[in-house]
Amino acid sequence: MLSTFRDEGRIALEVALGLSQGHGVRVAAMVACLGGWLLIQMPSLAAESVGASAAPTERASTNPRRLRYVPRVYGERPSVAQLTALGRKIFSDPGLSASGKMACATCHSPEHAFGPPNALPVQLGGEDMRRAGARSVPSLRYLQTTLPFTEHFFEDDETGGEDAGPTGGLTWDGRVNTPHEQARIPLLAAHEMGNASAQELAARLRRAVYANAFREAFSAPGKDVFDDAEQTLGWTTAALEVFQQSPAEFYPFSSKYDAFLRRQTQLSAEELRGLALFNDPEKGNCASCHPSTVKQSGAFPLFTDAGYVALGAPRNPEIPANRDREYYDLGLCGPLRLDLAANPDYCGRFKTPTLRNVAIRESFFHNGSLHSLKDVLEFYVQRDTRPERWYPIASDGSVHRYDDLPAAYHGNVNVEAPFAPRAGAGARLSAEEIQDVIAFLKTLTDGYRPQDATAQLGH
Repeated sequence: MLSTFRDEGRIALEVALGLSQGHGVRVAAMVACLGGWLLIQMPSLAAESVGASAAPTERASTNPRRLRYVPRVYGERPSVAQLTALGRKIFSDPGLSASGKMACATCHSPEHAFGPPNALPVQLGGEDMRRAGARSVPSLRYLQTTLPFTEHFFEDDETGGEDAGPTGGLTWDGRVNTPHEQARIPLLAAHEMGNASAQELAARLRRAVYANAFREAFSAPGKDVFDDAEQTLGWTTAALEVFQQSPAEFYPFSSKYDAFLRRQTQLSAEELRGLALFNDPEKGNCASCHPSTVKQSGAFPLFTDAGYVALGAPRNPEIPANRDREYYDLGLCGPLRLDLAANPDYCGRFKTPTLRNVAIRESFFHNGSLHSLKDVLEFYVQRDTRPERWYPIASDGSVHRYDDLPAAYHGNVNVEAPFAPRAGAGARLSAEEIQDVIAFLKTLTDGYRPQDATAQLGH
């Protein structure tokens, strides 16, 4: 079973990475990574692969709490193809929401790299489509190798054995570790799809045009899956998880920068200058959190270290929750994540997102407070040199820095480059250099197609 996934992954990765026969080592390395992801993300799948010769009735527990929502748990059902096809339908079905107007794809638009399709800081949902969330919508792309959340991460080949601190997990605060756990959140959240219970979701799925296909794929022998709401929810999130492992859609590695790494194209002078500034620890220092180089394993860069950092983003008055001056979104410290609330060093930290496809976003940071790459980069280099541009000014002329974070946690805010000014209080990047970095960031947008790689390389 696991070998089947690896074989499918090998083909998908060869296509996605555009590798020739001469790059077998890199393919092998990437497939090994894929196998490792399966062991991490779907441990039940690994367990099933060990006992795959067991009879279906032995592998499929009758206890819904012990049922493993994995491929072929009922003999030949469900297949990976069934899970993928149903996950795709579920992802785009607004009929599964209380309003009848919101699907997963409403906020995670396929046309926008599975990120938000507009410039709203937070999206609207709920039964009347008027309830606002408190955080901006992240992209669902390039999450396939995200590690489970840990407070202490070590990666010897990258950091020399140093503790990188909190790393991994999904969502802005890493409170879930797998796509199927993440999928439960919007399905049942009152301000998103608005199902009050698994029973409500099951009732809506029972009315879906693909209900028979769902029933045939996920019902235990002699049973109807829709008679068990928890199993229906479990298979729904499993289907969404498998769909989100579709390489062409969720990790295509098809940007101009990927083509550049494959030596299929060249970057312009402006793009190369931007890349150099991006990597330079004395200038943009972007690569310290958004690594840009191919790993020793051969894996292409995801442009995130999956770590957590407090940036001191300006408070966004457009978020309804922020009308309460006592309300603060503290990321790892809550209010949505509660298990780390006792650690004040974590307050204000949010997960570092991938910068792949960042140029097509229209809102930035966890609170959507800025709306262009130019503004984001200017914030990075001016936050500590021109704070009056970004934060409220009191009647006495003082600047209320880091206004979206209680004063007790201001010490958590990152002050390394590019925030720290150069000697003489100058910004780390000039206006021209910012444009160069933006030019480079645009090379991270998927969908680039080299017209004639041989001609471009001068061969």
